[in-house]
Amino acid sequence: MRSTRMRVGAVGTAVVMGGVALTGCGNDSGTDSGRSAPSSSPSDGHAQEQGTTAVRSAYDKTAEAGTAKMKVEVKVGANGKSITTDGKGAIDLDEGDSAMTLAVGNKTVEQRVVDQVLYQKLPDSKSSGDKPWTKVDLKKAAERQGMNPQQVGDPAQSVAYAKAITDKDVSKAGTEKIDGVNTTEYKVSVDVSELPGGAGLQDQLGPTLPMRIWLDDQGRIRRQQVDLTTKASASAQSGSDASSERVKISTTMQFSDFGTEVDVKAPPAAEVTDATDRLPQSGQGQE
Repeated sequence: MRSTRMRVGAVGTAVVMGGVALTGCGNDSGTDSGRSAPSSSPSDGHAQEQGTTAVRSAYDKTAEAGTAKMKVEVKVGANGKSITTDGKGAIDLDEGDSAMTLAVGNKTVEQRVVDQVLYQKLPDSKSSGDKPWTKVDLKKAAERQGMNPQQVGDPAQSVAYAKAITDKDVSKAGTEKIDGVNTTEYKVSVDVSELPGGAGLQDQLGPTLPMRIWLDDQGRIRRQQVDLTTKASASAQSGSDASSERVKISTTMQFSDFGTEVDVKAPPAAEVTDATDRLPQSGQGQE
């Protein structure tokens, strides 16, 4: 029997890597209408409690759908420069396996995530000899960066987020149509110290993690946006001022067509080169 925990965080991690390692807030373009702001009322306290309950249960309710089509946008900015990666495909919401096509700059990348291993195929190129695919073990990559490997396997962390969110951390931001579906938007502040590996994460991210989440009438996630500001690598910080030592990453995932068919398989081993050990370790920059 499948777990009811939603494993989508590996996709966000993989897309970031696809745009940065292997090759501000996001806007709200692409929606069907503008959002309407919430109005205050004497029942705000009860409404806030309901909002917290909705957010804390959203991952499990979304996972119950089994599969979905998804779109991902990742914006990475540092030193006045930025790169945007857009992706679309389908995902198994329980296992985190996915198949996507990514647009990275002027390149199109075919990507699969199977059993927490990222596979990428660049157009008209071969990574080594006759092997067109490159793979990165996301758990091992996390360990090299000094992270808890479970953060890659399940960074959406339905259980961990639930523990890290209280009534004071959730506020209703309004309503909005996404792909023709009515949604309610919530702004959430996640206590980083309550997440797995929180002590180390606080050094990188600060005390709280800002998140915005849009839920449909069934309590399922239609869109999630997480904005990170983290420290750059040691080499990137060398000789730079304090403002340039930070990297801003905004990851937006959008879900639709719940229950769509998803069948993702790893490429043949003979066509794959393992690039996990090429990634820099924590505290080291890329040469």
